[in-house]
Amino acid sequence: MTSTQSSDECKQLHVAVFPWLAFGHILPFLELSKFIAQKGHKVSFLSTTRNIQRLPSRLPPHINLVKLTLPHVQELPENAESTMDVRTIDVHYLKRAFDGLQPEVTRFLEEESPDWIIYDFAPYWLPSVAAGLGISAAFFSILTAWLIASLGQSSDRMINGLDIRKTIEDFLTPRKWIPFPSKVCYRKHEADWLMTNFSVKASDEVSDTYRLGMVLKGSDCMFIRHCYEFEPQWLSLLEKLHQLPVVPLGLMPPETPAIVGDNTWVTIKKWLDGQEKGQAVYVALGSEFMVTNTQLVELALGLELSGLPFFWALRKPTAGSTNQDSIELPVGFLERTRDRGVVWTSWVPQIQILSHESVCGFLTHCGWSLIVEGLMSGHPLTMLPISGEQALNSRVLEDKQVGIVIPRNEEDGFFTKESVAASLRSVRVNGERKIYKANAVELRQKFGDTKLQKKYIDDFIDYLEKKRRVMA
Repeated sequence: MTSTQSSDECKQLHVAVFPWLAFGHILPFLELSKFIAQKGHKVSFLSTTRNIQRLPSRLPPHINLVKLTLPHVQELPENAESTMDVRTIDVHYLKRAFDGLQPEVTRFLEEESPDWIIYDFAPYWLPSVAAGLGISAAFFSILTAWLIASLGQSSDRMINGLDIRKTIEDFLTPRKWIPFPSKVCYRKHEADWLMTNFSVKASDEVSDTYRLGMVLKGSDCMFIRHCYEFEPQWLSLLEKLHQLPVVPLGLMPPETPAIVGDNTWVTIKKWLDGQEKGQAVYVALGSEFMVTNTQLVELALGLELSGLPFFWALRKPTAGSTNQDSIELPVGFLERTRDRGVVWTSWVPQIQILSHESVCGFLTHCGWSLIVEGLMSGHPLTMLPISGEQALNSRVLEDKQVGIVIPRNEEDGFFTKESVAASLRSVRVNGERKIYKANAVELRQKFGDTKLQKKYIDDFIDYLEKKRRVMA
């Protein structure tokens, strides 16, 4: 390496990031941006105006929020700029609007010439734009390694639609190119959901498999929220399948923020302090994937039937969302469970709740972020997956025996209050299945190892500094 190259690599980088229009994607991209900015590098965070207005107001000084104007698509509700603003079956219209951002994003890259552009799965058109401008391009996957590996045997096959599953039966067994024992596949009701909600709606629209194939084919590397200490074989498989450097970022566990004078936490902590140690269940199913009201009723009645103390973070659809199905708890439920349960319908300090000594387990929909937060606290999981990736996550974790998946009818996915109650009791610390707690505590050594996870981020920043394209 010449002295000139060494000097170039040490200069401040300019990194642009461009997430898909879902807050389950936007927030991890924002965390990634913070890591980069904290090392003194400049970050341009690109998203639409309304989504940027929803972000926290306090950010590191090196992060510049770049507002983009989402093109109008007639089928979208007014001011709909994220997946939380639309019904699941209408997300493809949001993708159509997202693709309309190409000219504005291209213009930004031409004018600002960042060293890197880091993007999500959706902008299939962006890698070729970056290559033409000599900008290093990376796919940052918040999707799990097993999901990506299951989608296609190679990027070319994904682009040409050769690995698309066309029937329900195609979803029910692990993909043939996975070379090690695996239970990563779907159940019938999950496959039905996928076929209903994620089939391409019109001949001129672009499938998610095509988007991801183009992104993988055109990227210089893949960054992924994963680590070698947990299921490392999937990282090696991704590199082999797509002939692409795969750089794990670690699990990106959230820091536990100091909460001073926050009335919400004061109120919640008072309730938690009043519970016996290791007896309460924390329940959170995320903020975007809503269960039906029938499922909500069974879940509530199951919590009641379990006899366990519970704190339920029940997020309502956001204002203006078309996911405004009414949230109606069973008649009399709140009164009957008043002495041992809380239903909280606004923001909660989740890390603090999971860290409290009264909490014994976590009922979750198996979003990857929530899994990380639950296991970094060493809690066994009661799993109720709702969407496609969550189902695969639950297979991996069930195989690791860190929790139990609530039994459901294979045909329609229906679950009962009895199955909820029995599952919750099964993962209690002093229940009959102590193996779940023991395995969750063992994984806490990996998921909660801040020194280990920090090392991954340091290595990632080093990769950015050394592997960017140096223009002649």
